[in-house]
Amino acid sequence: MKQRAVWSAVLVAALALAGCGSATDTRSSPGGADGKLVVWDWKSGEATAGAYLQKAKADFAKKHPNVTVEFVAQPYEQYYTLLGTAIQAGKGPDVILFNGGGQIRDRADALLPLDEYVAEDRQRLAGWEAFSKDGKTYAGPVTLQGHPIYYNRTLYEKAGLDPANPAKTWPEFVANCATLTKQTGAKCLALGNKEGFGIQFFLSAFGTGVFTPQEQDDWIAGKRDWNSPHVKRIFALWKETQDAKLNSDGANSTAMFNDSFAIFQSAKAAHVIGLMSDIGHWKDFSEFVTAEKLGVMRAPVVVPGATPNLPYDGGIGYGVAKWTKDPKVAADLVRSLTSTDALKSFYADAGAIASDTTIDVSQGGPAVATIVADLKAGKPALHVALSSKTLELMGRISQQLLSGSITVDEAVKQLAASDQAG
Repeated sequence: MKQRAVWSAVLVAALALAGCGSATDTRSSPGGADGKLVVWDWKSGEATAGAYLQKAKADFAKKHPNVTVEFVAQPYEQYYTLLGTAIQAGKGPDVILFNGGGQIRDRADALLPLDEYVAEDRQRLAGWEAFSKDGKTYAGPVTLQGHPIYYNRTLYEKAGLDPANPAKTWPEFVANCATLTKQTGAKCLALGNKEGFGIQFFLSAFGTGVFTPQEQDDWIAGKRDWNSPHVKRIFALWKETQDAKLNSDGANSTAMFNDSFAIFQSAKAAHVIGLMSDIGHWKDFSEFVTAEKLGVMRAPVVVPGATPNLPYDGGIGYGVAKWTKDPKVAADLVRSLTSTDALKSFYADAGAIASDTTIDVSQGGPAVATIVADLKAGKPALHVALSSKTLELMGRISQQLLSGSITVDEAVKQLAASDQAG
């Protein structure tokens, strides 16, 4: 999800008109005249992904030495818009990187089911659910993505709090926040909601302290009761954190990527809901908050009966476009992009929590050890179950809740209508 500089309007317009990610035609014919596969993503231009991609390409070359692979790195801000143009045109890349959840499910009709090709990888890799729809799998998971609540152990120590025992209940959490701010001047939560992403992280992280395990399972399965007092409690909690001044200043004008994370890294806030992989995660934070001083906590219990857990899903994964000339060859590239050696490099260089459960992370420090240990009891993130349209609406409504221009009941009513409309 890393934010990148937006290309010039002229170039973006040219790409959209071409229906592809570069000014040239990116259609390919594996095994045909050009013997090429084209991959769209937003990661291949990043230095931390270099070794990962080289190992994936080398693995693929062993199986298909006569097929070349071209990676086209797109700007994330334009990614799904450009992809939508390609889908409408019915041509473009052969292999496509997706975020798990609504972004891939909303576009499943443009992809090939991969179940027959990835059967051997089922046990080794985790995170499949985020890339599945109606019982079919549309991408191979590369990373696991979740939303740990990170905290700064140094600030806890300065405030006279025990960094080994973060709050277990919401009243304890609010009391600790008051102590932290009084003793250190730091806000409780670093929050960036300019893009409307903050509410997604909040719903998934703090929602586990509100919902019972059965309510979590029902929500993820699509049995969502928006009139439930517990659903309303989550959105009321979102507003309460603002009204109680627990959040960093100017949340609605602060970009999550990367301004809110910078607030946490600079010790101006004691907690932040971050990511497990990609950016705003344990490896990023350790550059400023050393590994020994970076804590990870589960959500405090807000409603008795809740069982807080780590919310996570498949993070990013590669799928195959239905227009590719040779599905098996394209699927083999997906398998190479999710191979153990390649994913080991992605973990080591980028700090990604890889989908491969066989990778040793014991040298990553206390935070990553806690995250990986919590995977066993974790559940899919609540916001990932929602469609991209409902998530967009939730982002706008969340800003109105923080500003006080809408009530919780009004917010939930709109979200229910959007969710039920599909």
